[in-house]
Amino acid sequence: MRKSNKITAADVGVLAVSPAEAGRLAGIGRTTIYHAISCGDLKSLKIGTRRLVTVEALREWLLTHEVRP
Repeated sequence: MRKSNKITAADVGVLAVSPAEAGRLAGIGRTTIYHAISCGDLKSLKIGTRRLVTVEALREWLLTHEVRP
């Protein structure tokens, strides 16, 4: 049982990552991630000067490249 009402990172998990980290997680290069962002295929966030990709957007984008046998 949690003693406080404070939400921690462990409770939520990672919500968004840098494009370089998104590429690492997906097993592809960051250049591919930046290309997908620039052409609008991969949704991203811009907070100040920081570009982030939500884990959910990365999963959705990867599923669009799924190959069916």
